[in-house]
Amino acid sequence: MSTMTTQNLLVELFVEELPPKALKKLGQSFAGTLADSLKAQGLATATSVATAYASPRRLALHLTEVAAKAADKPVQHKLMPVAVALTATGEATPALLKKLQALGLGAEVLPQLQRRVDGKAETLFLDMQAEGVALEPGLQKALDEALARLPIPKVMTYQLADGWSDVKFVRPAHGLVALHGEQVLKLAALGLTAGRETQGHRFEAAVSPVVLNSADSYATQLREQGAVIASFDERRDEIRRQLDAAAAKLGLKPIEDDALLDEVTALVERPNVLTCQFEAEYLAVPQECLILTMKANQKYFPLLDGHGKLTNRFLLVSNISPEDASAVIGGNERVVRPRLADAKFFFDQDRKKTLASRVPGLAKVVYHGKLGTQGERSERVARIAHEIVQQLRMAVYPYTVLAKDELDMLEHKAHEAALLAKTDLLTDMVGEFPELQGIMGGYYARAEGLRDGVAIAIEDHYKPRFAGDALPRNHTGTVLALADKLETLIGLFGIGQLPTGDKDPFALRRHALGVIRLLIEKNLSLELPALVKAAVPVFGELIQDPSAALGTFLADRLAVGLRDQGYSAQEVDAVLALAPARLGDVPRRLEAVRAFAALPEAASLAAANKRVGNILKKVEGTLPTEVSAELLKEPAEQALAATLAELGPKADALFDAHDYAASLQALAGLKAPVDAFFDDVMVNAEDLALRNNRLALLGRLHAAMNRVADLSRLAS
Repeated sequence: MSTMTTQNLLVELFVEELPPKALKKLGQSFAGTLADSLKAQGLATATSVATAYASPRRLALHLTEVAAKAADKPVQHKLMPVAVALTATGEATPALLKKLQALGLGAEVLPQLQRRVDGKAETLFLDMQAEGVALEPGLQKALDEALARLPIPKVMTYQLADGWSDVKFVRPAHGLVALHGEQVLKLAALGLTAGRETQGHRFEAAVSPVVLNSADSYATQLREQGAVIASFDERRDEIRRQLDAAAAKLGLKPIEDDALLDEVTALVERPNVLTCQFEAEYLAVPQECLILTMKANQKYFPLLDGHGKLTNRFLLVSNISPEDASAVIGGNERVVRPRLADAKFFFDQDRKKTLASRVPGLAKVVYHGKLGTQGERSERVARIAHEIVQQLRMAVYPYTVLAKDELDMLEHKAHEAALLAKTDLLTDMVGEFPELQGIMGGYYARAEGLRDGVAIAIEDHYKPRFAGDALPRNHTGTVLALADKLETLIGLFGIGQLPTGDKDPFALRRHALGVIRLLIEKNLSLELPALVKAAVPVFGELIQDPSAALGTFLADRLAVGLRDQGYSAQEVDAVLALAPARLGDVPRRLEAVRAFAALPEAASLAAANKRVGNILKKVEGTLPTEVSAELLKEPAEQALAATLAELGPKADALFDAHDYAASLQALAGLKAPVDAFFDDVMVNAEDLALRNNRLALLGRLHAAMNRVADLSRLAS
């Protein structure tokens, strides 16, 4: 950085209203790229503070400590070997002169050339001072780069004032400001030349245009003269504050929705929160419908009571602040009424038909060209649900075990729920608001008097919809959700519709994580490979068996999910190396591995385990399994066999009782005899009988140590 005094910089691009869902990213990108480029060019310091501004009609950057010119930099040019560069008499060769010419230099620099040994050859170098870039060209380069890199969702083409020139940009740009301290910089972009004038609020600016005094007065002048809060974050915080204050006056709470808050922040330049209401009769409609129509269509914030129940009050964020706001409030109340009336109409009309009466209609709705209709899909889900209940009947684990009559009832309810679960896709409400599928099915099921367990299952069968979402609330919903997700995964994998890179149009990663969460968090006595094996035949000839590819995909998703939960790659690798079929066991296996790794004996046993595994891999043919006490000649192998005979059954019994941590800890007593065995015993003895006996002993040791996890994966 130059020793000359630095000043703060302000760059603003003034445009027509920017797309609200993209504004936050546009503002961050514009300011970030500008600041990074100026720092890279040496015009700003590493400690320069960048402040991004983004409002519906502007993108801007304020950057501290910006120099008028970057400091000169020493530059070393490596030219060529002396033998090539100079003649025998020391004259410059044409090759050297050509090289200098390429650098924009001539023969005048020949006296400055230095000879240095580079590797084995003597080479010519030229040390120079590269002149630092001036701010105006440096900023022009940075601005061009920032505009080129903007994450514009959709480019529009518009004409400049001359009537001839076309410009492509996110929205028509009408002003450019570039101030270094108080000085206007020569800068041009999008057919505009930089000045110091900008525009404030469309309706409420006290001054038009706002003439900026300096880079540092930008935010203050816009707020005081232009009635604009230029900072996205400040505007968002102000909206949040006003929402909470307005709701608190009524003893209510505004709905939490960060995406809506961001969008509204991108729609207003000076927020003014107003309280509105609608007729209480609309509260008879499911609150999800009303909330969705108010948020999605009107950008309103519904108000909830202390129990999370919707009230007939809502908040709007206005961009104007009239002395009498009654006209704004009344206008918005009139606008929302038809939306709510539509929702009530859809709800009333939909309830005139039962879900069961809609089942035949699913045969007319195509699910996928290769997988048939939603009707055929529902039949498959019902059959997979049946297979899941059958496997619950055969469960040998002491988890989520139901009595026979409970399982009979579960099978009946799961079948009924599976056939009805997709029927709400044919309702008017879901046609208008696809986000409500499942939710509306639950409401309609309850409205027509279906058993509550079935209604809840229909409502919950898409769960978990996203990371952190709740799981189904009852057994029927759990079976149905698992069947639905398995049907999706097996069907789409079976026709080759696999996710690639960041493309996952059928959300198969989310479905996979849903299956994994259901099996783990519900601690179900189900084995994943067996579930997939039972479900594949349900598709008949429609698919190729995807078990191998799907198994790998699910294992990868499981590993990623576990690492995201804070388990180390080693811990995850050790447990998943055994491909445990029952995923409900996985968390306790991981905790057991973590506890084992903390033992003082762990490192030595893990290393020994790895060594044993490597020895056994090299055995040709069938591994010997019989251990003869008479052939245990060395004291060390006798001691290992005796300790294994004592500790092995204890560890096995604890494993069978699913006390994995205690099972692994019981094996810690093997450390001393295992160490002694490898110190004193030659495994590959010349005597074949001795060698096979020792290999069989190591085979038993390996099997005993690797029931919970592959401990060799813990070896560093």
